[in-house]
Amino acid sequence: MNIYLCGMIGAGKTAIGKAIARKLKWPFFDLDQIMEEEAGKRIHDIVTEETWLGFREREYQICKRFSQMDCSVIALGGGTVRYQWNMDVLRGSGMVILLKANLKALADRVKKYDRPRVNPGTSLEKDISILWRKYKRLYYKAADLVVKTDQGKTVLEEAAEIVRRLKKQGFFNKKLAHKAPQN
Repeated sequence: MNIYLCGMIGAGKTAIGKAIARKLKWPFFDLDQIMEEEAGKRIHDIVTEETWLGFREREYQICKRFSQMDCSVIALGGGTVRYQWNMDVLRGSGMVILLKANLKALADRVKKYDRPRVNPGTSLEKDISILWRKYKRLYYKAADLVVKTDQGKTVLEEAAEIVRRLKKQGFFNKKLAHKAPQN
């Protein structure tokens, strides 16, 4: 069983994911980073050259590989859970945690990155706002657990809180049962 972190761009998936992985001594994988490494180009260039469809096809192939992993912490892309085919392939292979933050916090965290807009011609803040309003229900539908990341906690505090909540929900017991041999 894996731990999947989802949420809007800037929610803290990578930073918190790395901290959870260190705490659990599990490997960490970042979908966006894997895609860039495999493509040999930045996400912005993938979208420009291959369109969003090409990006989503690459994303799906990576999700299929993630679903075959075990005991890994995985930061999904900002839009991964908006596509049912991704959720279908990930279903049953781990716990999905939605990291949620307010619009200002998201925009402040993302300003330094050159990410393509899903809604061309909009500001970063407007793009994020449109996406959240349009897809909020899909993020919540995908989530087994929701964690606010704009409450003034450090990344390490956020990671510790998530691990504590997973323990409380019996995730690690389920993980062990998942690995138990079947008679």
